[in-house]
Amino acid sequence: MKDHVAYWTDLANKKIAVVFGPVADPSGAWGVAIVEAEADQQIESIAAADPVIKRNIGFRSEVFPMPNAILRR
Repeated sequence: MKDHVAYWTDLANKKIAVVFGPVADPSGAWGVAIVEAEADQQIESIAAADPVIKRNIGFRSEVFPMPNAILRR
């Protein structure tokens, strides 16, 4: 998990990840990340490069676009 957090922290420092972190879901542990990217392929490669995904130990990622996201000023 340390590598996972370091990976996403680096993406946040590079201004690729807008926000990331664990979600307090009483039904189970999971996290969310919102990234800014130009193409779906870039987002898929970001998700695939996550250390917990690369280790293939049961974690998974799902990618969904936000085509009409509204950002506060």
